[in-house]
Amino acid sequence: MASKKTVLVLGATGGIGGEVARALRDRGFAVRALHRDAARVGARDEGLVWMQGDAMRGEDVRRAAEGASILVHAVNPPGYRRWSELVLPMLESSLAAARAVGARLVLPGTIYNYGPNAFPVLHEDSPQDPVTRKGAIRVEMERRLRAAAASGVRTLIVRAGDFFGPRAGNNWFSQGLVQPGKPVRTIQDPGRRGIGHQWSYLPDVAKTMVELIEREEALPAFASYHMAGHWDEDGTRMVDAIRRVVAASTGGAAPKVRAFPWWALGLAAPFVPLFREMKEMRYLWQQPIRMDNRRLLVVLGQEPHTPLDEAVRATLAGLGCS
Repeated sequence: MASKKTVLVLGATGGIGGEVARALRDRGFAVRALHRDAARVGARDEGLVWMQGDAMRGEDVRRAAEGASILVHAVNPPGYRRWSELVLPMLESSLAAARAVGARLVLPGTIYNYGPNAFPVLHEDSPQDPVTRKGAIRVEMERRLRAAAASGVRTLIVRAGDFFGPRAGNNWFSQGLVQPGKPVRTIQDPGRRGIGHQWSYLPDVAKTMVELIEREEALPAFASYHMAGHWDEDGTRMVDAIRRVVAASTGGAAPKVRAFPWWALGLAAPFVPLFREMKEMRYLWQQPIRMDNRRLLVVLGQEPHTPLDEAVRATLAGLGCS
């Protein structure tokens, strides 16, 4: 890259936000990160400029975005709390800042936008008819990005399947399949044999976003791309990869597999916001879902892709499971 551009990342202490911030830094971008306690988190990632501020405060985001050409909106309310109250105002703060400084706003997308009528293969133009509260909010977020693009704010959405990775935060891999910080003796499988599922290795997602950001001037005002990631065609590939990696690293027997206790999640859901959100997403495990990345390949030529066993090995190590 001939010249360094300045990027503001909101949510840089989270899974996707942190991964994208580090990937941008490593590609030579000047990366700023906004946080409510910048002094406390400032030492966690060298090369990032931490700025004091709150993503809920429009003036803080605007100030941090001054001089930036890219604004990555990867911030979420902590612990899934007050989603319906906070998510859209936070996005509006970012859109206003992007408009004020002339930056492109980049949003990591999810599959929550889609209901069963869009399955089994998801395209960028598939109908977005969500069946959950969180999905409805996600649809509204993307509607606002499309509207903003029509009025002069360039936007970019990169959509991927379920995240996993060494520092991926809350996700099905670390909250469902294994227990962070413990040796893997049992794998809890939330899916069903024969039902395909879409996974995405977080460092690959970050690389994809960075490669698109490097080409952002050539992208349309409203740009949306799907990643293929790791397609588990029969619902067994991810579990089998964990078993292989654990057996190879320990020299012992592969972990046992048991069904995820959906019944227990249902009992706890009224009291634990995270469990309530997980329960709502059960439908994504009951039907095959696959992402079509042909539009992405037209732009990039190829999609960053870490071999599954290598990705699982790094993820387990990062989670303290090996």
